[in-house]
Amino acid sequence: MRDLGYVEGSNLVIEWRFADGNFERLPGLAAELVRLKVDVIVTSATVAGLAAKKVTTTVPIVMAYSADPVRNGLVASLARPGGNITGLSGALPDITPKGLELLLTAVPSLSRVAILLNPSNPNSAVSLPSAQDSAQRAGVTLLKVEARTPEELESAFTAIVKERVGAVLVVIDAFFLTRRQQIAEFAIKNRLATIFANREYVEAGGLMSYGESVAEFMRRAATYVDKILKGAKPAELPIEQPTRFYLVINLKTAKALGLTIPQSLLLRADEVIQ
Repeated sequence: MRDLGYVEGSNLVIEWRFADGNFERLPGLAAELVRLKVDVIVTSATVAGLAAKKVTTTVPIVMAYSADPVRNGLVASLARPGGNITGLSGALPDITPKGLELLLTAVPSLSRVAILLNPSNPNSAVSLPSAQDSAQRAGVTLLKVEARTPEELESAFTAIVKERVGAVLVVIDAFFLTRRQQIAEFAIKNRLATIFANREYVEAGGLMSYGESVAEFMRRAATYVDKILKGAKPAELPIEQPTRFYLVINLKTAKALGLTIPQSLLLRADEVIQ
């Protein structure tokens, strides 16, 4: 926003609200922002966008990220969103099977993989079918494991160990992001390869990530906010889709797992963390 001429405290006021991975808080937080009569609401997850949509049909909503906003009922179409919502859409149905493919490239001997989902997150319904199709084609057994609370995450860990899987594919989710250190440490302790959609997990000790850049999505969301503040209607601003995906690999974690990442995969990586 600063690059677009806005200075917080001068010509811009930002009301920050965080659910910290607790989706039950989102409706209340969205309603609070509407009561404050904000000019625009920016959401960073599909479930946050849905919560905002339920409390207002008039305040413009900019999705800094959403998985399949048409299927999830956020907008009418990508070209003409309609209503009061616009912004950016991720490519989750494509990212998830690609993640499985990258896991198999890094660990060709894999035969059993766990997919960790949050059942409260609409992203799960978008990701699971494509992951299952990809696993079936590759001849890999895919174990669905769900968690939405810290207690359920611990139970998920227990199930993953019991099922003797060799790797874990973690679907993008705000709750999991807050627990990325815990997930990474569990995986290393149990010698499990992991792949995520965001590089933040790899910084925390995860093995690999493949997906869009969160920072780029946020920067692009700012351009939507700017247009709306200058009079543009959300209904007429097309939904933007990603054009670039990033592969990040943590070699320190690979060493801890006793893995040798193929040179062909390292050459494809956008970033290698030593």
